[in-house]
Amino acid sequence: MKLPDLSAEDARAWMEKAKIDLLSARALLDNEIISSALFHTQQAAEKSLKAFLTWHQTPFRRVHDLEELGAICETIDGSLSGTVRQSEPLTAYAWKLRYPGEAFEPDNVEAEEFLAVAKLVYDEVLRRLPQTAHPNDEGDAPLLG
Repeated sequence: MKLPDLSAEDARAWMEKAKIDLLSARALLDNEIISSALFHTQQAAEKSLKAFLTWHQTPFRRVHDLEELGAICETIDGSLSGTVRQSEPLTAYAWKLRYPGEAFEPDNVEAEEFLAVAKLVYDEVLRRLPQTAHPNDEGDAPLLG
């Protein structure tokens, strides 16, 4: 297998995981499980950015920080800047609502807005990847249409 084939295969694996996180977030929101849905929105955005970096054979740390990952992506493609900026608030949902003791509880409107942001990151990365790095679309929910 050639290096571009491996990069596409690895990027596709990241995008498959991102797609699953988007679908999970949608299902959780539909069942009003907001804090877990927000976790999956962050994960979808993170994995999408990591797919982009993987395709470009650009190393990244094992991190959940969308600002850090996004900054690296922007060095490759500056047109991602606006999308990255919109996604940065999602970083907190990698940890903020995952443990007991948090007084903050987001509402459904906020969660829907952040799901749309995660979907935007996913879509913008997908537009920049070759077809060979796209996830399998069979059986997708309307969210990913």
